[in-house]
This record gives sequence, C-alpha cells and structure tokens, in this order.
Amino acid sequence: MDKTTSSAVRRIASTPRLKALYKETYVKELQAELKLANIHQVPKLEKIVVSVGIGKNKDDKHYYEVVRNTLTKITGQHPVDRMAKKSIASFKIRAGLNRVGLSVVLRGSRMYEFMDRFVNVSLPRTRDFHGVSVKAFDKSGNFNFGIVDQSIFPELSFEETQIIHGLQVTFVISGGNAINSKALLEKFGIPFEKQGGKK
Repeated sequence: MDKTTSSAVRRIASTPRLKALYKETYVKELQAELKLANIHQVPKLEKIVVSVGIGKNKDDKHYYEVVRNTLTKITGQHPVDRMAKKSIASFKIRAGLNRVGLSVVLRGSRMYEFMDRFVNVSLPRTRDFHGVSVKAFDKSGNFNFGIVDQSIFPELSFEETQIIHGLQVTFVISGGNAINSKALLEKFGIPFEKQGGKK
C-alpha cells in the first residue's frame, strides 16, 4: 500500500460515524424529504455548545472545579469561562469581572462524536425519559436541551457526580427554521416527544 492510499484509508477510518452518514446519506434524504431545490439549503449542524451556569456558586472554587471537570471529561476540550455581561448589584455581579459560567464549543469531528455519544449512550441513561421537547427550537432553528444531572454521562465516575449540577446543550443548525432542524436532528437519532408526551 503506497503512502497516498494509506493516508486515505486512515482519513476514512477516523471520520466520525455520524459525519459520514450525514455526507453520504442524510443530505440527499433531507433534500428530498424537505423538498429543497438546492443541496446547499439542506440543514447542517454547525456547532454544539455545552455550557453550565454557576450562578449562586460563583465564589465556590470546589463547585467551579467540579463543573470544569465535567465539561472537560464529556467533551474532550477545556472549557472557557463566561463572564457577566451585565452588572447585577443584588447578586454582587459586575460586568466583565465576575465569572457566571463555563462553556465549550464543539465543531468538526468532536462535534459529531459528542452527538453520537449523547444520543446513543447518555440520553438513554436519563431517568423517566420520554423524549425531548419539540418546543425547544428558537426562531433560527437552533435547538436547546437542558440536563438536570450530569450523571447521565458515562465519562464521569461516581465520585465526580456527587455534587449535582445541570448543563445546557445547544445545537446550532444552519437551515433557518425549526422544521428543517427537527428533521436533521431526527436523522441523528434525537428522540422527540410525540403528542401526549411519549416517544
């Protein structure tokens, strides 16, 4: 096997499963199902933002480290601090000076790998789970999903989930509307609630 062939094989082998499925299958299926004239109109997952607000625990260094560890373990990236944009005197928060949360922005291969684990491993571990709400889309078609307990992520040990905190996962999708975005997320395996609140 020459160097060019070997490099191509490695590249194919390292392509995340969902990324390959999107390019090879989902794009054509979505174009047909959504009756889109142009392939460039097909919705696309641009990035996933995983964030945690630390709110009243902003001065608790141990809580901060727990949150930081959670985001690092489940995403494979180091989170960045989110600073306050507005001053709120009653909470002793000053714009630009106080940390109010942490977040990670996932793109490319890590984004698709996180999505795969989130759908197939983490969501099924959620207690009393009946599907995600179809009302969580914004006007641009982005989807927001709140998690109340980080223990659904198997990357975390029992000890690392003793201090419980929630997370927000935002799927940023090109395509411009909730209908197209929902169709894309269903392809990736996101289980939406049916009428009556059951999957």
